[in-house]
Amino acid sequence: MKPTIVFSLFALCTVALLPAHAQTYQWKDSSGRTVISDTPPPGAGKSTRTMGGAAPVERQSADTPANEPKSSAEKEMEFKKRQQEAKEKAEKTAKEQTAAAEKQENCRRAQANLTALEAGQPMATIDANGERVVMDASAREQELAHTRRVVAEACK
Repeated sequence: MKPTIVFSLFALCTVALLPAHAQTYQWKDSSGRTVISDTPPPGAGKSTRTMGGAAPVERQSADTPANEPKSSAEKEMEFKKRQQEAKEKAEKTAKEQTAAAEKQENCRRAQANLTALEAGQPMATIDANGERVVMDASAREQELAHTRRVVAEACK
């Protein structure tokens, strides 16, 4: 086959397979039958469903009763939504519990450091060379003030 014939055949198939983007309406008539049409329902007082290139979108006018029975697809969507909300709530609760436990641990550590500083035990820090340096009185007072602020923040 010649390349132009193959290309023409491909283009024709591609055009033929493109979905029609006409607006479609779906509603139930007075006898309860589902009607699908390209024109809106007469009176537009029924629930309409527009079906196009994207996912179907449900629309209800003010005349439609709210206590209409739900389809299984609607029930499934609501169920999935409730599941997602429950999952998000559980994740949020777990994060809050982790943060609370971390805050409690920080409080415990700060209180232990404060107790040690107030007891006058010899304390040391590590300098830039990696060697231990024993705190003098002024360094101890600065560390004591800092630790008190940390305890006040962490133990609220």
